[in-house]
Amino acid sequence: MPTPERSGPDGQAPSAAWRATVLDHVAAVGRPPYDPGPRADGPLARRDGLSIHSAQGEVRCIDDTGRTRWVHRCEARPNAAHVSQGRVLVTTDSLAYTVWGMLGPALLLDLADGRLIAELRGERGAVLRGGRFFLGLEGYGHFDTWEYDRDGTEVDAWRSYGHFVTGSGIRVVEQDRRIPTRSRVVRLLPGGVVEAGPALTDPTVPRPVVLEDGTVLVIDDGVVRAVGRGLEHTVLAELTTVPADDRHRYISTLRREGDRLTAIVAERDPADHQRHTVHTWTLALHAPG
Repeated sequence: MPTPERSGPDGQAPSAAWRATVLDHVAAVGRPPYDPGPRADGPLARRDGLSIHSAQGEVRCIDDTGRTRWVHRCEARPNAAHVSQGRVLVTTDSLAYTVWGMLGPALLLDLADGRLIAELRGERGAVLRGGRFFLGLEGYGHFDTWEYDRDGTEVDAWRSYGHFVTGSGIRVVEQDRRIPTRSRVVRLLPGGVVEAGPALTDPTVPRPVVLEDGTVLVIDDGVVRAVGRGLEHTVLAELTTVPADDRHRYISTLRREGDRLTAIVAERDPADHQRHTVHTWTLALHAPG
């Protein structure tokens, strides 16, 4: 395996970095690793003895005794929920095709009684302290993230969208769905400022893995990258090459279990769209030190 490339935001190598060693590689015909989304039989979110559940046309809040606290009816299918200090933000899929495609409204609800605080528009959310939320949308002329307070008032906005990583500030593993892509791993700063980190090559990079020290692991066109809190970055492993002009035939995912990573890249047969060759790598993950 080639020596990992390491660089920090000032061009210097970080003092310590995660490493990975490839243990195994298997290729077989199989199903591609589609993101399954939230479990239909499980809660969308849990907080302080309460859980938020979804069903077609409703959001339901259940306490730890199994009692239903409230039900909010909606003409949509909830797909994710985010809870912060007495508020819950629920993103939804539309039950019918609209001018927004299958995107439904984003509902900001009172956690105590399910009352609608605000109806917003966005595809993906993230939680902040104090009843504040991030909400992002790509497509329909948007590549944007907005910050809302507990009353649904917009307090900041950024020209960026993707997988949100919260912690000390917020980072975004961007998905611009453009060819050629301009996606990066970035940090959102107050006043709409987007601090640029390492560039990505996949315009639809899959959900990242977040390690305990805040390091973000991304599989990007067959390359596993690690991006630290300061946007310093390391190439952990170069697994395969995804042709830029044929990228639409590939689906990837990255998973972690303990000190093992599983990286999957599925290649669709150009002559048979139902047939995929699925490459699976097992990697040992080594902590800094």
